[in-house]
Amino acid sequence: MQERIKALAQSWLNEGIAIRRHLHQHPELSFQEKETSQFIAGKLEAYGIPFQGGWAGGTGIVALIEGRQPSDRVVALRADMDALPIQEANQVSYCSVNEGVMHACGHDVHTTCLLGAAYILQTLRESWSGKVKLLFQPGEELLPGGASLMIGEGALENPAPGGIFGQHVEPPLQAGKVGFRPGRYMASSDEIYLTIEGKGGHGAMPHQTVDPILIAAHLITGLQQVISRNTNPFLPAVLTFGHIASEGGATNIIPNTVKIKGTFRTLDESWRFEAHERIRKMARQLAESMGGHCECRIEVGYPVLDNDEALTMKARKQAEAYLGASNVVDLPQRLTSEDFAFYSQVLPACFYRLGVRRPDSDAVFPVHTNTFDVDESCLETGAGLMAWLAVADGV
Repeated sequence: MQERIKALAQSWLNEGIAIRRHLHQHPELSFQEKETSQFIAGKLEAYGIPFQGGWAGGTGIVALIEGRQPSDRVVALRADMDALPIQEANQVSYCSVNEGVMHACGHDVHTTCLLGAAYILQTLRESWSGKVKLLFQPGEELLPGGASLMIGEGALENPAPGGIFGQHVEPPLQAGKVGFRPGRYMASSDEIYLTIEGKGGHGAMPHQTVDPILIAAHLITGLQQVISRNTNPFLPAVLTFGHIASEGGATNIIPNTVKIKGTFRTLDESWRFEAHERIRKMARQLAESMGGHCECRIEVGYPVLDNDEALTMKARKQAEAYLGASNVVDLPQRLTSEDFAFYSQVLPACFYRLGVRRPDSDAVFPVHTNTFDVDESCLETGAGLMAWLAVADGV
């Protein structure tokens, strides 16, 4: 079975490259993936795979492939399909034709690999048992996250999978290799919005004002105590403020209002919400102690991504069998986030990394940059391994 999957993945590669280039050329933002959804539907129809569209705001697709051998086993495979608001700088024939929109996070690769896995599984359906559910998911890059909507609408029901796999491009990792990490892998991610109200006035007469810029400076520094003095030192967490702006200020004008935006991330769900309360309390009290007022709004985002220990270790062992042990690596924890985490909160999940760096180059093109690109040989690895994990014994 393994060799048949490898042969099909290899013979499909040219089609996979064409699919990926089409998707890369026609990126669409989160929850706007109409043409992408139609393209996926066309491929599923061509492969003879039944599916249902209209999920998660209208663009999500759920498909089901049934093996011909009897079994109650149900496995889910997921790919995200939205792009980012980035103007592509690559000079390639398949460069984005949509102004200011780019597949800069590899979701074109993820979708292509899932289509490839679907083709392989459908072709070999006489030879495996159980059912494989395919989730083509919109809106990974935008809250509330397409995964939460798919789950809420019942995408994991009728039939209910016993486990789910997802993969993500990993630019530093060479194409042909993959990486796994059991247990807590990726952080929760929450958005913080602070609005500081003071009393504006002339910059030469600060004693007649309540300076919200000074309050903001103290807040940005003071709130770091949530990390340095309240977080367990053995527990990864980060608080970052990436945007600050005043309304109406100038070189000689103290404004009335300052707004700050940031993110809080951690690998512990209990501490996550305790930290929210500490951030709110400190922001309110510090601003009031300086004569101002601070409104703190925290938008709860994606949870911690927790890879099921047993499922992930079994998957790693099967990846070694499929690719060779030298092509499977251990991954470090990371404080980036992923809405695949929602799936990991409700059923056994395994989210692993797919190497996309050119084997003959040390150059790395990071995700979320305007020069991101991949070695397209990764598509053969990604499609084949996903199909193998769906049907391998013991996974």
